[in-house]
Amino acid sequence: MLASGGSIAIMPPMQTINIAAYKFVSIPQPEGWVPPLQERCRELALKGTIVLATEGINLFLAGSNTAIDQFIAYLHGDKLFDNRFCDLDIKSSLSSRQPFKRMVVRVAKEIITMRHPMICPEAQRAPAVDAHTLKGWLDRGVDDAGRPVVLMDTRNAFEVNMGTFDGALDFDIERFSEFPDAVKKTLASTDNLKDKTIVSFCTGGIRCEKAALFLQELDIPHVYQLDGGILRYFEEAGGAHWKGECFVFDERVAVDSKLAPTIKVYEGRTGGEPAMEG
Repeated sequence: MLASGGSIAIMPPMQTINIAAYKFVSIPQPEGWVPPLQERCRELALKGTIVLATEGINLFLAGSNTAIDQFIAYLHGDKLFDNRFCDLDIKSSLSSRQPFKRMVVRVAKEIITMRHPMICPEAQRAPAVDAHTLKGWLDRGVDDAGRPVVLMDTRNAFEVNMGTFDGALDFDIERFSEFPDAVKKTLASTDNLKDKTIVSFCTGGIRCEKAALFLQELDIPHVYQLDGGILRYFEEAGGAHWKGECFVFDERVAVDSKLAPTIKVYEGRTGGEPAMEG
């Protein structure tokens, strides 16, 4: 394309919209949703992963801006979903290419595997703290009540190694289903967490939501989840109190605090296949 004056205009690269969302909500027969979701994603040329369970939905998708907008409108308005997703909290970012290789819609026992059946986030949600409030607490070193704040990283060890909050407590786990036992072992060796405010966090919010409920079950009195996870924190508070990058579950491998894809090479982490937090 020629710009004014006859010079060649450099067009910006095509942008792919990446979205991540989840919701704990009762879905009595998730198997029945698989074919229509697969068909709608095929029509819109979307790629990524949608996991359904009786406890809710968890999705990572990428496509054109128009396709993503149409899919969100479908979730919001189609009678199949009976208004379950009108308030779906969606986190988005941009990439220069499609980060997924295929489209998968599947049913699982849990949308994030914890293997702790007493935890039912679709029935009760733990208190949440937003990014701006958490940043203020970390700036001061205490919460609004004057209690010291402990950040609890609920992610897997390789994710923590890529980046985490300054001074965060982590458990060197390989999968989220190990989190309950790891937390109980930590609490058995220390009794000072009950006097502090605990904020659990993860990539997009789904793991820290279950983690916060589990901590409440252990009678930890002052527990919050980071609303929207690390990705929402990056959107609203930038990289304050964060070191490194954040692993994401697609071909970008990781993003920095500006949500830009990494330029680093992480050994053994090439991305490309649809994956979910776990």
